[in-house]
Amino acid sequence: MSGNKVSIFQGLFLFFYRFFIHRRWFHRNPKQKHQKSPSHHGLHQAHDLSPHTLIFNVERVLLKSNTLFPYFMLVAFEAGGVIRSFLLFILYPFISLMSYELGMKTMVMVSFFGIKKEKFLVGKSVLPKYFLEDVGLEMFEVLKRGGKRVGVSDLPQVMIDGFLGDYLGIEVVVGREMKMIGGYYSGILEDKKKHEFYLGELVQEEKLSSGHVIGITSYNLPSHRSLFSQFCQEIYFVRNSDKKSWQTLPRNQYPKPLIFHDGRLAIKPTPINTLALFMWAPFAAVLATARVVAGLNLPYSLAIPFLAFSGFRLTLTVNNNLISPDQKEGCLFVCNHRTLLDPLYISYALRKTNIKAVTYSLSRLSELLAPIKTVRLTRDRVQDGQAMKRLLSQGDLVVCPEGTTCREPYLLRFSPLFAEVSNTIVPVAIDSHVTFFHGTTASGLKAFDPIFFVMNPYPSYTVRLLDPVFGGGSSTCRAPDDGKSKFEVANHVQHEIGKALGFECTNLTRRDKYLILAGNNGVVDKK
Repeated sequence: MSGNKVSIFQGLFLFFYRFFIHRRWFHRNPKQKHQKSPSHHGLHQAHDLSPHTLIFNVERVLLKSNTLFPYFMLVAFEAGGVIRSFLLFILYPFISLMSYELGMKTMVMVSFFGIKKEKFLVGKSVLPKYFLEDVGLEMFEVLKRGGKRVGVSDLPQVMIDGFLGDYLGIEVVVGREMKMIGGYYSGILEDKKKHEFYLGELVQEEKLSSGHVIGITSYNLPSHRSLFSQFCQEIYFVRNSDKKSWQTLPRNQYPKPLIFHDGRLAIKPTPINTLALFMWAPFAAVLATARVVAGLNLPYSLAIPFLAFSGFRLTLTVNNNLISPDQKEGCLFVCNHRTLLDPLYISYALRKTNIKAVTYSLSRLSELLAPIKTVRLTRDRVQDGQAMKRLLSQGDLVVCPEGTTCREPYLLRFSPLFAEVSNTIVPVAIDSHVTFFHGTTASGLKAFDPIFFVMNPYPSYTVRLLDPVFGGGSSTCRAPDDGKSKFEVANHVQHEIGKALGFECTNLTRRDKYLILAGNNGVVDKK
C-alpha cells in the first residue's frame, strides 16, 4: 500500500515538474548567453536596434491572428477552385484537433496538391492584402527599427515571399519549400531542418549584421525556440495575450501602398465567414439568375424596382449644371472604373437606354449580354478617336479612361484621348461595395465578373455626376486660344473625381496593374 502511495506521489511530482516548473523555466531561459528580457516588451525599450539583426517568426509574432486557416482557404479557393476550398472547410474540424505540424501539412496538401507552379499567382496578387490587414502595429514598429530583418515561417515560401519582400521590405525570408512533380506542387513540405541549414549559411557567409542577432518568437513554438537559440544572442518571446492588445497596422503606414490586388473573395475566409459563404452560395445562384434575367429583359421602369427589391442599392447625386444649353452632340461621361457594370449603372441612374460605352478589353460573352451598346477600342489612337466622335454624334457616350478597374481608393492615370473628342465632358465619380465576391479580376475569367457581382446579397453603387467641362472655355483642349492641353484636361478630370471620392490619384497604368497581378499586359482575347 505504501509503495502505491510513493508511486502516486512520484507521478504527481513528475507531472507538476514537467508542466509547471520545467516548462516555465524552459520558456524563460532558452539556451543562450546574453538574454536580457524574456518578453518582447524589452525590445520597445531598446533605443537603437539598427546595428542588430532581428530574426522573427512570421505567423506567431508578426501576425495578430493565431490561425492560418484563412490563408490556406484563400489559396484553395483562388488557385484551386470551389471544390478544393469546400474540402478544406469540411476537414477543418479535424485539422483543429491535430498537432500544429500535422495540421499545417494537411492544409498544405489540400490547398496545393496538383497546382501548376507557373500558374500560381495567389502569393503575390491575393495574399498580401490579407496578411497586411493582420499585421500587428506594435511588432511592426519594432522590426522597422532593426538592421537586417529575417522572417522565419513554417508557411510555404510561395505564400509569404510577396507579402514580406514586396510590401514590408524584409531582407531575408525563410519559408518552407514544397516538393515538385513535373512542374506541379505535390503538397508535401520539405523537412524543417532546411530552416536551420539556411540560417547557418547566412551566419557563415557573414550576411547578417555585425551587431547582436536578436530572435523574436512565440512560447508555443518549441521547434523555433531551439532553432533561434543556435544563432541568437538574445531571444524575446511573444505571448498570445500580448497580441490581443495590439493594434492593426494602419493603411497609411504600409511601407508600400496596397493599390492592386486580385481574387474573387471580398471577405477574409475565417471559419465562420466560410460557413456563411457556402450557406449563401445556393441562394446566390438563384438570385443572380433572376437579377440577370430582369436586367436584360425588363424595361427600366420595371427592372429598377425589381433590382432594388432584390437587394441592389443605387445612390445618384447630380450637381446643378449637367448639360450645356447649346448642346449639339452627345454628352461624354468620363468615369473612374470599378466594375464592368459602370456604364450600365450610369444608364440606370439617368434612366437612358440609348447610352453607349467604349471599352479597351471585354469578353465576347459580356458584349453579348450587355443591355447597352458597347464598342471595343483598338488601342490605335486615330481609329479610336474617330470611333468615339462617331458615337458621340449619335448620342451620349460613357468612357473609363483608366482602362482597367481598381478596387482600392486610388485612381490610375487617365488616358487623355477623351479630352480630344468632345466639347461636353461630365466627370462621374463612381464607387461600389460588395459583401462576398469582387466583380473584377485580373487573372481569372472576365466573362464571369458581372455574374460574381450580382451574386452578392446587397451590391451597391454610388454614382455622382460632377460639374461638366464645356467646350469653348479654358477648361478643355478644344478651346481656340487659351485651351489647356489634353494632358492637363485628363489630369483635371482625374483630380475632380478623386476629390469627390476621397481617392488618391496615381500615375500607375493598366499595364502596371496586369504586370503585377497577372504577369501579362492585360489584353483579353475576344473569344
